[in-house]
This record gives sequence, C-alpha cells and structure tokens, in this order.
Amino acid sequence: MADKPKRVIALGFFDGVHLGHGELLRAVRTAADKLEAAPCAFTFDRSPTAVITGQMVPLLSSVEDRIWLMRRYYGIQEVIVASFDAMQRMDWQDFITDYLVRELNVVHVVAGHDFHFGYMGKGNPQRLREKCAQLGLGCDIIGRVEQDGITISSTYIRTLVAQGEMERAGEFLGHPHTLTDRVAHGKKIGGSALGFPTVNLRVPAGVIVPAFGVYATRVWFDGQCRNGVTNVGVRPTVEDNDGRVTVESYILDFDGDLYGHEIRVEFFKRLRGERRFPSLEALADEIGRNADQTRAYFRSLN
Repeated sequence: MADKPKRVIALGFFDGVHLGHGELLRAVRTAADKLEAAPCAFTFDRSPTAVITGQMVPLLSSVEDRIWLMRRYYGIQEVIVASFDAMQRMDWQDFITDYLVRELNVVHVVAGHDFHFGYMGKGNPQRLREKCAQLGLGCDIIGRVEQDGITISSTYIRTLVAQGEMERAGEFLGHPHTLTDRVAHGKKIGGSALGFPTVNLRVPAGVIVPAFGVYATRVWFDGQCRNGVTNVGVRPTVEDNDGRVTVESYILDFDGDLYGHEIRVEFFKRLRGERRFPSLEALADEIGRNADQTRAYFRSLN
C-alpha cells in the first residue's frame, strides 16, 4: 500500500456533473489538499437506476463527458469508472474495506445524502460514515443542494434539456450542457447547397437528445473555441432526409476539414424550433439570420 498514492474520493454516478455534484467534488478537493492526496471521483459505467428498474433512463452525459467535466470544472485528477454489474454484487462492507481501502488506498470519502451501494443497495450514508470511523477514514456526507427552491438533480435537468431550456439547464448544471463526439461524414448539403459548411456529430447511445431546434453554441476542437449555430433534429427541409437525428454545427468564421476530429459542443440558448422551409434558399437565409443572432447573443455575455 505504501507505493500507492493516497486518494480522496467522491462516490456517485455524476450524470451531467451538476451543481449538486459540485458540492461533493469541492469537498474532495478541500480534503485532498489537507491530506496531500489525489482528488478523485468514482462513477459507474452504466446508470444504476436503469439497471435496477429496467427502464431506459437517458443520460445527460457520456462517461467521457463526465470525466472531462469533473476535470475541467472541479480539478479532479482521476475518475475511476467501475462496472455497475460487479459492484452491485459486492457486499457493502467489502466495497469499503477491499475496494476503497486496500485496492485504491482511499483515506477520505465523500458521498451524497442519498448514495446507496453494494449488494441490494444495503450500503447507505449512515453505514458508510460508521465504517469509515471504524477504519480511521475521513468521511463527508453532503446534504441536498437546492437552487431557486428546487432540489438540483439530474432528473430535473434532463427535463429542461428535453424541452430545449438550455439557459435554465445551465443554471443548475453550473456549465453549458455538453456533447462530445468525433466528426462523421454527413450529407454534405450544408457546404455544397447552403453555403454553410457544417460538422456532423452523433448523440452517443443512451444520451439524451435535446429538443429539436437550432441553438447558439460554442464548439471546441483542436484547442480552439468558436461560436456555432447547431441544429438538432431530422432536417425536414432536406429531401433525402432519412429520419435519423443529427447534431449539425455550422462553426462561425471557420473554414476547414474537421472529419475525424473530436468536437465538443456546448449548448447555450435555443434560438428556434426545427421547421420545414419552402426551399434550401429560404433555409440558407434563416441560417444566416441565426448566425447573426448567435454573434449578438455571445456579445451580450461579455
């Protein structure tokens, strides 16, 4: 154990990495600084709620986005992604003594007030606190976090994203709703027919699709950040549309080939719903107007 780094760890699923999660992650950083340990987080590969209930629960963020958000906004050095199936079968005491202490060399644990773990979910905050005390580990249990009289939760934020209320979602997330993927080939209609070259992303399997429409976004790629106009939907104006949902971003003031590059899109504001236009020319005019709206929106934030 002496050659293993000391870890302070936050326990949870952290879907969306919202402000409630932020309370746990800030507590981790505080304890890690005091103990000269690495600030870490523990998450699952799959939604515990979906596995336990058998219901499809769309996620706010992929595993990759969760990791990126925790590192960017909260300075978490290491995110450990565990198999929920394996952890679900583990006795709750073994999870603490064998996994956290012996395998990970955890010296301080942070969890939420509603965190359950281990076989049949028998591990709970009270048992976690008592077991940590027995083992000489530090333990913080973070209570419910509210804003505007509403409990901050991934469930509530999913509703906002599904309705396209990105500004409101951002208030509860503490950052813009984020989607990351590698650029795929599209129909090449944006550049050839409309005069607005676009990058096409896919929504990762199991991740929520925002309300169809056009959004003012920021697009990150190759260390750059540019403003963008992003359409989410099925592109009803395009004749050869096959009904697949696409996330298509026109990056303002940029001309280049980004096929195969990793792109991160941050959603700030929904400009309008998706609709069918009488012609591609009319659609091109509208995209130009949306670009002007996007420029004005981001100027207003400065």
